Amino acid sequence: MRALRRIAGVVILGGILLSLLFLLWAMVRGRPQDLPWTPLDLGAPVGLFTGRKLTALTSDAAACRALLDRAGVRFTALPVRADGAQCGYDDAVRFATGGARRIAYAPAGLGTACPVAAALAVWEWNVVQPQAEAILGSRIVAIRHFGSYSCRRLYGRDQGNWSEHARANAIDIAGFQLADGRSISVARDWTGHAPAARFLHAVRDGACDLFATTLSPDYNEAHRDHLHLDQAARGATGWRACR
Repeated sequence: MRALRRIAGVVILGGILLSLLFLLWAMVRGRPQDLPWTPLDLGAPVGLFTGRKLTALTSDAAACRALLDRAGVRFTALPVRADGAQCGYDDAVRFATGGARRIAYAPAGLGTACPVAAALAVWEWNVVQPQAEAILGSRIVAIRHFGSYSCRRLYGRDQGNWSEHARANAIDIAGFQLADGRSISVARDWTGHAPAARFLHAVRDGACDLFATTLSPDYNEAHRDHLHLDQAARGATGWRACR
């Protein structure tokens, strides 16, 4: 019993020291986004806990909408939708034109669960645009997608777990339109070493830090033509899927 108490004391002390080191490290670097207990700021650079904080918004729709508003992202809240016991949403938003979010979505009128919208905004500012300018030498003006809400199970199966799409908690990205007129397609440009392929892999890798699930053509044939991004609740604990 005494040995167990000693071990417990060492574990507690180790946790306290680790927390203090985190605090000191973040203070020295001036990066509060690297700490787990600091508030999420969509306009701040991506930190060690940004992804977890974004996924945690699934439990607080009001806080999520307030963060979008504070970051200058224009949107409208969508009415609650219920399609049976497994499908529907109560926290979805639709991007509006203008504001700090300048990338258009095609088709227009994209509606997603608020935590997905928040992560998309951070992805745009910190990953998509910087990588486009660095690798392709042009800005992204539109993101093509296959939609968000779809009342279905995983991979359209008749049985099994329900997809995050059933709650508008996911989006499938098909490609990108550049300001110089070029078009980038996941289906066409994923493989190889051309700039378009390097860009697609870079934005996939960046999405892995912001979404609970990021799936690409590297995962399976079902994702050969898109990037699947979702905010499954497990992401709030740090369990992320990135393929």
